[in-house]
Amino acid sequence: MTIEAAAPRRLTFGSYLVCLQGIVWREGLRFLHQRERFVSALVRPLVWLFIFAAGFRQTLGFSIIPPYDTYILYPVYITPGLMAMIQLFNGMQSSLSMVYDREMGNMRVLLLSPFPRAFLLSGKLVAGTLVSVLQVYAYLAIAWFWDIQPPPLGYLTVLPALLLVGLMLGALGMLLSSLVKQLENFSGIMNFVIFPMFFASSALYPLWRVQEGSPALYYVCQANPFTHAVELIRFALYGQINWVALAVTAGCAFVFMAGAILAYDPSRGLMSLRGAPGAGN
Repeated sequence: MTIEAAAPRRLTFGSYLVCLQGIVWREGLRFLHQRERFVSALVRPLVWLFIFAAGFRQTLGFSIIPPYDTYILYPVYITPGLMAMIQLFNGMQSSLSMVYDREMGNMRVLLLSPFPRAFLLSGKLVAGTLVSVLQVYAYLAIAWFWDIQPPPLGYLTVLPALLLVGLMLGALGMLLSSLVKQLENFSGIMNFVIFPMFFASSALYPLWRVQEGSPALYYVCQANPFTHAVELIRFALYGQINWVALAVTAGCAFVFMAGAILAYDPSRGLMSLRGAPGAGN
């Protein structure tokens, strides 16, 4: 009597769907249970809107520049930048949890599963992006009472832009998380990434004004992916497409995600140098 070795179970489409659903569901539950995360995500942009922008509301406005068809006040101009800022901080916070999960959380178990790491990382990225989009719409609901009222259709046309920007910034955070071995070191890296990206962009002031004050800084802002993310959201909020911003944002999202997948590869990436879970598989 021979005993046949059990063949390994093949992963089906249903298996991938269940795994993705579990990752998204867990990220959603974490978001609901961590109410301070939701509050802090809204406090930052609202402080800029209610305090910083209010000081310039009557003294600083902008002439007619695309995509606007009339003179606008400063709070209206910075709204797309604040929307992108929410996604930037959420992408970094999601990556912060990735550092923890990779060492002792559920992601450590998932990385040992037969699912491809590219799929697991992509699922984590999609879950974080969906959370960031919910935060942005919560901010827009509050900003509406502050006379930040884009065209009604803009709330729908901006959704694809928010998804793409969320994927790009989340992939960047995931790539950075692969460089960090200890949780305590990630906050320092965040400060070296978040603030330069935010301030050296068109989030707070148009680039033509930056060029008037500092041509060198203007070129830095042009090379900053966050600038193009802001402009993509700005145009989409008014039902228009900035093709350059779309191409740069999509390209950076692909590059950052490819870099993160490579870095988390146990045989070729940075994880192989750090003794990550499954590094010997």
